Amino acid sequence: MKKILKLVFLFFIVLSLCFPISARADSWSIKREKDNKQPILEPDFSYITEFNGYYLDTHADESDKVIYLTFDAGYENGNISRILDTLKKHDAKAAFFVLSHLVTANTDLVKRMAEDGHFVCNHTAKHPDMTKYTDFQSFKKELVDMEKIYKDTIGLDIKKYYRPPEGKFNKQNLEFAESLGYKTIFWSFAYADWDNNKQPSKDYAIKKIKDNTHNGMVVLLHPTSKTNADILDTVLTYWENEGYRFGTLDELTREKS
Repeated sequence: MKKILKLVFLFFIVLSLCFPISARADSWSIKREKDNKQPILEPDFSYITEFNGYYLDTHADESDKVIYLTFDAGYENGNISRILDTLKKHDAKAAFFVLSHLVTANTDLVKRMAEDGHFVCNHTAKHPDMTKYTDFQSFKKELVDMEKIYKDTIGLDIKKYYRPPEGKFNKQNLEFAESLGYKTIFWSFAYADWDNNKQPSKDYAIKKIKDNTHNGMVVLLHPTSKTNADILDTVLTYWENEGYRFGTLDELTREKS
């Protein structure tokens, strides 16, 4: 038994040397709460706040109810245009985390995002697992390539907000992003809306969103989702009737007194 315990101990020593805590891969998740209360940050993820990581407006109060709309957008299938139409109808500003393909293939659409007053932000150029980039230069290249493509194509500077593809991250990634001037934006609510071949029903999606709405919410939606395009007007109207306004990432990440 002692020999087995010794081997186990040595195994974890070797593991820690090969995969230091800062470089281990995490997948973002957050514990939902009932009764529309703010969800709880997992203790293992508490380090994100040390490196300009945000997932929720923890300072939001009932006198000023706010929701932050964010979308991860990699390509157009007819639904992003519908999403933009609905946002404009409600004068609701959002943040779009884009990939290089959308910028080069649907330039006018991305220009419209900026012209409509939305933030166009960095979701990397090619949507890789960024935790596999353990050296700074490889990590930097994905973000800088996206910056250059956006600047060369749209003529504007991309907003300095970064969202890790598939929510995969680690402490080292957050340090790299911060050193590049980025703030990393996670979310406090998302649901399974990304599979175009397995879209949730409208009734299910509306109920899921209503049941999990909370003050200070950072909501992640995929604008390629037909369900999201179908229900967004209803959802925005519901939030407005509940007294919510729509904030920007500049507000979310500003220094709070």
